[in-house]
Amino acid sequence: DLVDVCGYPLSIFFIVVNEFCERFSYYGMRAVLVLYFRYFLKWDDDLATSIYHTFIALCYLTPILGAIVADSWLGKFKTIVYLSIVYTVGQVVMAVSAIHDITDTDRDGTPDNMTFHVAMSMVGLFLIALGTGGIKPCVAAFGGDQFEDHQEKQRSTFFSIFYLSINAGSLLSTVITPILRGQECGIHSQQKCYPLAFGVPAALMVVALIVFIMGSGMYNKTAPKGNIMLEVCKCIGFAIKNRFRHRSKTFPKREHWMDWAHEKYDKLLVAQVKMVLKVLFLYIPLPMFWTLFDQQGSRWTLQATTMDGNFVRVTCSSHVLLPVCQTVNPILILALVPIMDSLVYPLIKKCHLNFTPLKRMTVGMLIAALAFVAAALLQLQIDVSIYSIYTHTPPHTHTPPHTHTYSIYTHTPPHTHIHIVYIHIHTHIHPPHTHTYMLLTCCFALSYRRFVNGLGSPLNVTLGVGDIAPLSVSNYSLVPQGKAEFTIMNSGGASCLYSKELGFGSAFTLVIPSTFNIGIPDVVEDIKPNTIHMGWQIPQYFLMTAGEVVFSVTGLEFSYSQAPSNMKSVLQAGWLFTVAVGNIIVLIVAEAAQLPDQWAEYILFASLLAVVCIVFAVMSYFYTYTDPAEIEAQFSQPEHEPEEKKRDRVEMERKDSDCSKSSKGSDKKKRDSVVEQHNQDVKQSKM
Repeated sequence: DLVDVCGYPLSIFFIVVNEFCERFSYYGMRAVLVLYFRYFLKWDDDLATSIYHTFIALCYLTPILGAIVADSWLGKFKTIVYLSIVYTVGQVVMAVSAIHDITDTDRDGTPDNMTFHVAMSMVGLFLIALGTGGIKPCVAAFGGDQFEDHQEKQRSTFFSIFYLSINAGSLLSTVITPILRGQECGIHSQQKCYPLAFGVPAALMVVALIVFIMGSGMYNKTAPKGNIMLEVCKCIGFAIKNRFRHRSKTFPKREHWMDWAHEKYDKLLVAQVKMVLKVLFLYIPLPMFWTLFDQQGSRWTLQATTMDGNFVRVTCSSHVLLPVCQTVNPILILALVPIMDSLVYPLIKKCHLNFTPLKRMTVGMLIAALAFVAAALLQLQIDVSIYSIYTHTPPHTHTPPHTHTYSIYTHTPPHTHIHIVYIHIHTHIHPPHTHTYMLLTCCFALSYRRFVNGLGSPLNVTLGVGDIAPLSVSNYSLVPQGKAEFTIMNSGGASCLYSKELGFGSAFTLVIPSTFNIGIPDVVEDIKPNTIHMGWQIPQYFLMTAGEVVFSVTGLEFSYSQAPSNMKSVLQAGWLFTVAVGNIIVLIVAEAAQLPDQWAEYILFASLLAVVCIVFAVMSYFYTYTDPAEIEAQFSQPEHEPEEKKRDRVEMERKDSDCSKSSKGSDKKKRDSVVEQHNQDVKQSKM
């Protein structure tokens, strides 16, 4: 017997907690995934974006597999347990792949065998995609199975709480995991703590699995009854095959091509498939919306790395700046959904405007296109701030990958022969702007006759820079944003302390005289700190979230209202499939376009969505809303169905016989046999 608490099955507590932990695990890992690709695996922006969207597409393709396995073979409970184990293993593998010390044999903080880390991360992501996608269609449906038929109100409340747990897990994880990533960890050298950022989501997935199994004895576990999705596919396949087999003009045309399935399948099933196909046809333009929507976690995140993210200097200056705008999405969803339902839509209705679900979806697509226009305008301003200074690679320096380098100025004080050592501190313009790349270059002054070493002895600089040999270049070191203090020592043991406030994206040159008496140093600011604040991304996130609420929530409600009672899962799988296709489109368009400017790519995507929106509006205009319950009620008299179906089959058999090259005698015998069998079947069905 099921245990009830306040009218609710106690088992749903375990399901809600499981969903919260699973969503925390998934979105937490995803929040730093692009940064992991970009700054740990050292991939460029395009490759990081491509692999990210390939992973998202796979996450939304595997639900179809999970639904088939659950309904046809294992059942929902076993499917969730087994695939959650796969999911957990994938998260652990991801955490292990981010431990740089595993292959850092020379202990310099950089993995020496990057192939190992790439291979491990790809295996981990594949297992995660298989796990999260496989359980996606099962958990919510399994929760609904815990309620009796008379508990419709409680079931509705459960789904609201279930959706709330998803957004709560998403919101918390997108805040916490970037903080974890910002920590420094390592055995031999301290680096950004990706193992912790991936390890905590892995731990949450272990908790999710344990909690779900703990409720095993309380669950209502329904046995697999066969997958309706497979039945729909078989029905469609038979209709196509039967139509092709009877393509001759001898056979009369039928009102709908699915009517060719009547010889084998019930008319009720055929009518239900027609309703599903009618909605799936409207789904064709929808992937373009998800093409734009899911770039919040890739292109928009990378855009944020070129901006000033100092929201609250005391609490945010070190770790949380980069994905801070990603938290805007779940917050706005929780705020906008009730606002739309209780204020905006009723107000539109009072104005006597027929704002149908399909019109809402069209408006949502337009709003999403405007979000990318806003992103393009912001990108133009970022480009102006970044490239406003003439750049070139100075001599005797090494250029960090994916950076711009700035002039190193040589300087000799007037009326002296003191040669200068330049320490060029270079801020990388692409990495997370919680840190600064620092390039220290020991230069020497050029006289007319000879080269003279300014100091003629090694230097040692703190903050991870280390020793700098004469006439050599230091390695790059990450320096936290904010006030940085450098201790500079020469071989004689003399030292000096220099401190400077480092802004986001800044680059400056520190001039140290050969006397090693810095005093008031000569500082040349090669490039000013990033002046475009990350807060300017909020408008585009607001527009995208508003578009999501109007488009996605309405689309799900529309699909549910237009789907037959036993085929809700088919349309759910179709909806998830549009998300997968949308992420694949990102890969195709980004690779095919090869636009040199990021703002142009944003405009391209916005234009494509606008065109698709027009196509969808035209398709919506010709769509006729149906009532599935009313159509299904027309077939509520099953006693007439077998006779009609047999009559159609007899007629088809007769026409097949007429077209064959068999003798008339054999044709007659075959028809007589079929008619006789038909009469017996009809009598049997009426008994």
